[in-house]
Amino acid sequence: MKLSKKQARLRRATKFRAKHAARSVERLCVYKTSQHIYAQIISGCGTKTLASASTLTAKVKNGGNVEAAAKIGAEIAKAAKKAKVTKVAFDRSGFKFHGRVKALADAARDGGLDF
Repeated sequence: MKLSKKQARLRRATKFRAKHAARSVERLCVYKTSQHIYAQIISGCGTKTLASASTLTAKVKNGGNVEAAAKIGAEIAKAAKKAKVTKVAFDRSGFKFHGRVKALADAARDGGLDF
């Protein structure tokens, strides 16, 4: 039986989270829709959100493009520094690492986060 796109994405996300759950390192979690992109840093135990940024809270004209994702990446890096977080595991939530997800990751790295 063939999985739908959403089921395949959720399966990839579950595998990543299962592998990194024992490491108890902070995660930079990314979620995207067609109109917005969201990023948050979650504590190692997975119970607290340490920092967050999204195109909803940022003043972005169009939240569904690469430029907006890069802006959110820079904002999440700034918020992570404020929360004294420098090293994170990049949880792309099963999305492929290209386009907006890649732009967000590159901007966060440029902002000082270490993956």
